[in-house]
Amino acid sequence: MTIWHLHLLNARNALTWVMPEIRATARAAVALAEGHVDLPRFDLIVRAAGQPLPDSGMAGRVTGPGVIEVTLTPGRFQPDALRRLLLREMVHLLRTDRPGGIPSLGEAVVSEGLAGQFAQAVLGGEADARDAMRPAQGSLRQAANLWARRDYDHDEWFSGRGRMRRGTGQGIGHRLIAEHLAHAPGEDVMSLLLASADSFRPALRRLLATEGIEAPEEEAEVSEAEAEQTQASGEPEVSELDVTGKDALSEDGSGDELPVGDGDETKELIASRDTGGPAPSPAGPRTSGGPAGDPRDI
Repeated sequence: MTIWHLHLLNARNALTWVMPEIRATARAAVALAEGHVDLPRFDLIVRAAGQPLPDSGMAGRVTGPGVIEVTLTPGRFQPDALRRLLLREMVHLLRTDRPGGIPSLGEAVVSEGLAGQFAQAVLGGEADARDAMRPAQGSLRQAANLWARRDYDHDEWFSGRGRMRRGTGQGIGHRLIAEHLAHAPGEDVMSLLLASADSFRPALRRLLATEGIEAPEEEAEVSEAEAEQTQASGEPEVSELDVTGKDALSEDGSGDELPVGDGDETKELIASRDTGGPAPSPAGPRTSGGPAGDPRDI
């Protein structure tokens, strides 16, 4: 059984009326995921949004190893939406525990694709709207160009904060995993949850071919590990699938996995121990450099 802790940031009572439903939904999501994968220990932090959030009224992200953060609009709380969101974030939780540094665009696309496919496999039904969205023409080519880059603009690709259509990264990821599975009859999404982004390059080439784009066969392959080593040495990076000869997106952005609205920062942490193990102290691992116990560390 997975050891996990639920932390409701509710010092100002914004979550009071939905706390029982949050607890029940979180337990249900963990139980569903455990029926398919072995989850690592983790903390789930839930806070109220400072202003209404679009779409389902909630957003989530994995902020570090073993930490899932969810921001939601209490007045629009939907248990089904939270359950699906948590299942997606559990895939990111698993992949964040793998060795490696800052993820590349390819890694982010693959992770989102696996997250959406996992949630759909567990819950059944149709794919999420953003997963099912067909990306705009040319975006697949741009993803191929920037596949191994770690200085891509995450918000532009996955949140629509820029020139890209909202959900472009999720849509490409969903198609990519589906394409891979269509040519791998012995595999399913559960067996791919820890697969490297490089293992999906053949599927990416096939998707490129469907749009009339073909990477030159003589082009040297550059794996993500090689790209990371090249960036560390300060040498120019060459993408295996650079079919245009130049990057089409800005290279100075980085962002969180999903947009999270600004919630009220609270001075206290209300910890709810949902399973075994002691609830963590508010003065836990620090990430912001503030004094121990500072709510910015959460």
